Amino acid sequence: MTDHGSGSQRPGHIPAVEDRWLLVAVAGLLSFVAMLDMNIVNVALADLSEGLHVSAATAQWAVLGYQLPVVALLLPVGRWLDGMGLRPALLAATGGFTLCSALAAASPWAAWLIAARIGQGACGAVLFVLMPVLAMRAVRPQARGRAMSVPATLGPLGAVAGPAVGGLLLDHLGWRSVFLVKIPFCLLALVVAWKAMPRDGRLRRPDRRSSADMALVATGLTVLLLALTLASDASAWLLLALAAVPPLWWWLRGPGGRPVAGVLREARLLRAHGAVLALAAGFAAMHYVVALHLQRDDGVSATTTGVTVLAFPLGMGLAGPLGGRLADRYGPQPVAVAGAVLTSVGLLLLIPLGDTWSPPDVAWRLALAGIGMGLGGGPTQALIMGAAPPDRAATVGSAVQLARSLGFTLGPALATATWAPAGADGGVRASLALAAVAACLAVPLLALPGRRPTPIPEKTTDAATAAPH
Repeated sequence: MTDHGSGSQRPGHIPAVEDRWLLVAVAGLLSFVAMLDMNIVNVALADLSEGLHVSAATAQWAVLGYQLPVVALLLPVGRWLDGMGLRPALLAATGGFTLCSALAAASPWAAWLIAARIGQGACGAVLFVLMPVLAMRAVRPQARGRAMSVPATLGPLGAVAGPAVGGLLLDHLGWRSVFLVKIPFCLLALVVAWKAMPRDGRLRRPDRRSSADMALVATGLTVLLLALTLASDASAWLLLALAAVPPLWWWLRGPGGRPVAGVLREARLLRAHGAVLALAAGFAAMHYVVALHLQRDDGVSATTTGVTVLAFPLGMGLAGPLGGRLADRYGPQPVAVAGAVLTSVGLLLLIPLGDTWSPPDVAWRLALAGIGMGLGGGPTQALIMGAAPPDRAATVGSAVQLARSLGFTLGPALATATWAPAGADGGVRASLALAAVAACLAVPLLALPGRRPTPIPEKTTDAATAAPH
């Protein structure tokens, strides 16, 4: 994989003589908040339905209204942000996310709430693209492994923590609090970014070609995500995914999609993106199956189930900083491969899951898989972003976030489709085997050799975060 270093005066590329870890912390905080919002509302749907006097199906759009634009807009947003200043884009997206969170909390009726959530999702898509770019450019190339481990670890932890945080807020403060809880963190990020980031450009409006690309990609990915989401209730909905092919193919063959595919091929990043998708799908399938099995088949309480599955994020959180340090010392690829191997081993050990297993039997296997995900998450992100051409970092960042998001959605859908034909007894093992196979696929995808890294000039850095003028 090629490691591009540049000291040129482009937007978002301002030479610095020191690492800006405060901005890495901002990237991690906003990654956590944006991913937290993917799941935190799920536990409040019943109260939300009652409070706004709408059906459960309508209330579900409080979740989909955020998730769909986040994923559907990632690729077009990445192309739009390439060459644009990081500071104005980050301030606008964080400010918009904060405002829409407040509007969602103040919703007097369902249409208001759904509109606010769609706005949150659009701003969230920008944040998801910017966070790996900000973390990469905030430090010297020699510290990228540690920097990339911060958002790569805190983002998934936010997704896992969402239901637990939402449940606590719901029990004590009501459903509006699940939208308000993120506002203080967003305001803190705004203040830090305003003071610490340099003035490096301005926002530009999407042109007509970019708007058409957004419409095509958003249509295709929205249909695909709806198919995967509805497939959790009936696997026949997977056939709807075929309707996503025409708009995505049209975009991929057009002037908007060709540069994206060209960058990924040129930098040899397709395998790494496949590994990210496979690991995310394996994790999501495992998390869905284990939680469902413990509560439905073993009769374990919701509290015990929650504590048991927390073993995964605990292992991930502990291993994340170590993975970054090892990547900076030995290179990101071997550490990424080692993380994928540990994740695969943990998931393989879960396949014999049965009624005789106690929660601790499940927990230590989840912890092992979590250690692997934490160990390899940051190095994998550093491997990908380090290979990105400097003027296409946002495009590559959006592609890797899309791969991860599709994996998170694809995992439960495939697990459900596998569970049903295998029957009640073999469904759990079949679904867990699918999760393990997905994780195992990531190992050769990451281990295959890529391009040899380009030497980095001693006096040149790629930090975009010098002190403000």
